[in-house]
Amino acid sequence: MATERRFHLLNSVRRAIRTDPDKVALTEAYTVLNETVVVKILDLALRLGESMFAVGASAHDVTFAIIRVARVYGLTGVHVDVNFNAISVSYHRGEEDWPTTMIRVVRAASPDYAKLQRLQALLVDISDGMDLDEARLAFRVIRRTPFLYRPIVVIFARALLTVGVAILYDASPIIILLSFLAALGAAFTQAGLARLQVPLFFSQIAGGFVITAVTTVVSALGAAGIPPFVAVEPSIIVASGIVLMLSGLTVVGAAQDAIDGFMLTAGGRILDLTMQTLGVVLGILIGLELSRLVGISIPLPTDAIPFGSVVAQIGGAIIISVAVALFNGAGVRIILISAVLSTLAILAYSATIALGVQPGGASAIGALLASFIGILTARGVHVPSVAVTTAAIVPLVPGTAVFRGLLGIVDSDGTAEGMLVGVSPLVLAGSIGIGLAAGASLGLYLGTPLRATLSTVSKSRARLRR
Repeated sequence: MATERRFHLLNSVRRAIRTDPDKVALTEAYTVLNETVVVKILDLALRLGESMFAVGASAHDVTFAIIRVARVYGLTGVHVDVNFNAISVSYHRGEEDWPTTMIRVVRAASPDYAKLQRLQALLVDISDGMDLDEARLAFRVIRRTPFLYRPIVVIFARALLTVGVAILYDASPIIILLSFLAALGAAFTQAGLARLQVPLFFSQIAGGFVITAVTTVVSALGAAGIPPFVAVEPSIIVASGIVLMLSGLTVVGAAQDAIDGFMLTAGGRILDLTMQTLGVVLGILIGLELSRLVGISIPLPTDAIPFGSVVAQIGGAIIISVAVALFNGAGVRIILISAVLSTLAILAYSATIALGVQPGGASAIGALLASFIGILTARGVHVPSVAVTTAAIVPLVPGTAVFRGLLGIVDSDGTAEGMLVGVSPLVLAGSIGIGLAAGASLGLYLGTPLRATLSTVSKSRARLRR
């Protein structure tokens, strides 16, 4: 009797520690679906994910959307692979069937926040039980929807961004006007090159060169004593143009993909970001070198140009965020939320600067606040979080630091000391850029689980009311 008790006790301890292989099923349950239906489901899921990726969604959001659509229509265990320019899905119906695999190439990634908003709304409708054929039809309608604004509106919206940057620095009306005209020339130049299908790298060089050329002419007119241009600060004109050239970079998306573990996609986006930035740098350097050769010099500001008053900062930030949202195809709802978040970001930046925090850290705090609040409010008002976050942090892009660094390199005497003086503003610009990416990504990372918790609580309350 005692022996049996010890035996049962040992078996109980063993079962508490080790798993029993005999209790594990040797087969898996597969949903029985016709191969044609499987192809339709995968095609819808893949096309929806590819469309989201092409208009600005992160790799994590795309993967989640594809798996979510497939699961709603009965496909579990779908494998999704998202690369920088291609997405593939695969589903294995059973051990005795060939797997169904599809792939689509993302040929052009261009932000279109209105379309992204409609795609996310369709994803919600699918999750609520929309019929497969109805969902396929609704997707085709969304896919064929043209860009929300005409090209001329996009061009003027891009030029409007530089007006916001000039106001941010509390510039005079003449500088604001000149910044707008220089940006308008760059925007028309880039639009023309886009029609000729010129690669974006060379388009960035052309845009940077046009802005620098206009600034050089303004500087020459000021040096000649011509009245409206005498007291003009040319650095603000170039700085506004730099913010314009860098406003379309996928800093938030690249950092988010890296944090989410999509290293290949993040690497591709970071390389693309680097090449576009180098294009702007080369365009400005070419313009500065040509101006030096013809004997026209642009005065190098000895100190960083500070932001203006609080009213100017808020006004400039709102104009910048509205312009960014406009040329990315955003609707009224996204524009309004972006304006609010940009105000919070610039106020948080200025407050931390006043406390003695370095610009890189202050930029991170401003981006963190904007992205955290953005992801919490995005779901409730049905807007993409990446759209409002991107528009909100553009006012913090370090345009003046980049220009001061490039101009310092051109004007240096070739010595190591002179080069270090010129490079130091570029290091500052790099730290601010890293701070923006880190802050925006951390805000998304912290806000995602909190948003999921709030969503669960709201659903529970809705069930209790029923």
